[in-house]
Amino acid sequence: MSTAPPPTDPGPPRPPDFTAVQAGPEFGELRRSYRSFAFPLTVAFILWYLLYVLLCSYAGGFMGTKVFGNVNVAFVLGIAQFATTFLIAWWYSRHAAAKLDPKAEAIKARLEGDA
Repeated sequence: MSTAPPPTDPGPPRPPDFTAVQAGPEFGELRRSYRSFAFPLTVAFILWYLLYVLLCSYAGGFMGTKVFGNVNVAFVLGIAQFATTFLIAWWYSRHAAAKLDPKAEAIKARLEGDA
């Protein structure tokens, strides 16, 4: 009587344990990096926007002050809102490329390697 060798096929691959990855230190560091950048900027921008709205609503005299020609303070601050939006988007894209993307890619590579 001969014994058969153990099967070499481990069976179908198991999906990655996303809950374990989410609880891991790498994911926690990624989440901290994101939150430490996004939350303060979001709060600052919302406050800046609300200041603009409140000034437009309650400080009409100030907002109507001419800066040069027919350009008043309200117009300058309104354009600054657009400029701030684009500046934050540019700054976030640089932050994500430098800090977030490499960490996320490392987690992804580890997950795909385990699958």
